[in-house]
Amino acid sequence: MRVSPNLELKALEAALNELSRARVAMIGDLCLDLYIFGDMRLSELSRETPHFPIPVVSERYNPGGAGNVANNIAALKPASFTAIGLVGDDWRGDLLLRALRDNGVDDANVIRSAEVTTNTYVKVIRRGISDVAYEDPRIDFENRKPLSDALADKLIEALDRAEFDVLVVSDQMKYGCITPRIREHISRIAESGKIVLVDSRDHAADYRKVIVKPNNDAQSIHDFAQRIIGRIAARNGERAVITLGSQGCMVYDGEAIHCPAHPTKPPVDIVGAGDTFISAMGTALAAGHDLETAARIACLASAVTVRKIGTTGTATREEILAVAAE
Repeated sequence: MRVSPNLELKALEAALNELSRARVAMIGDLCLDLYIFGDMRLSELSRETPHFPIPVVSERYNPGGAGNVANNIAALKPASFTAIGLVGDDWRGDLLLRALRDNGVDDANVIRSAEVTTNTYVKVIRRGISDVAYEDPRIDFENRKPLSDALADKLIEALDRAEFDVLVVSDQMKYGCITPRIREHISRIAESGKIVLVDSRDHAADYRKVIVKPNNDAQSIHDFAQRIIGRIAARNGERAVITLGSQGCMVYDGEAIHCPAHPTKPPVDIVGAGDTFISAMGTALAAGHDLETAARIACLASAVTVRKIGTTGTATREEILAVAAE
């Protein structure tokens, strides 16, 4: 196992500038995170029911899941980027598409259909007399049945239309847009010579010739290098990367290489850090960088977003360079 050195600032700046030539496509489970804030000091007993309603004083929403991956890719300003996915023909889909467009995401290949529900996670947060915030049980809108063949056909057509150097796949949901048939199609794209980078919660083993990105908060990096990552690469017939939380990541490109995380002081918010990582890695690979350099850039990008408390933020090139200069 080899430990990767940090990139010199001038080399990093040059590498980030080269992201301007990247062509990236992404397919995945687009989601909406919706936060509703209530002030119970304003609540009055309902005349119709024996309950105190939650007076909403503010709300905010942002893309989650593959939507957060899309935001992060767009923030790096590649030469071209298109997002492929599904949203429902509902008010949540309206909000999600508006948020994606506001962040510069090309949604021409996002399919809308009344057959599906826009994946949405509603978090109701209450405050009272004290400053303590209490979060109610989350309200989830999710699809509960497999995708129809007609919608799968449209997604495959969008994949075949897209022009890219790297395809990023965010495969996270039981009944998401990545079905067994679409995984097979993505594997054939990878076998044709395209670089495909996959983050899959439950189906990493179902792909072929792709770079998979599982996550594990390993206690022994050396054990990971010797026992796991080489096997993953051999099974898929491609390179591999494993994110290791606060320890950074490990890549395998003929040898195991540990890329330590950039030092970050608390407080940190790790939600969405994996999305930032795969976005930065995919864009860097599309710009022609090797796996080790892409991993170094991705670790720095993640160091940017974990410092953005309470939101799944993005990392720009300028923010990445500023963190590296610390």
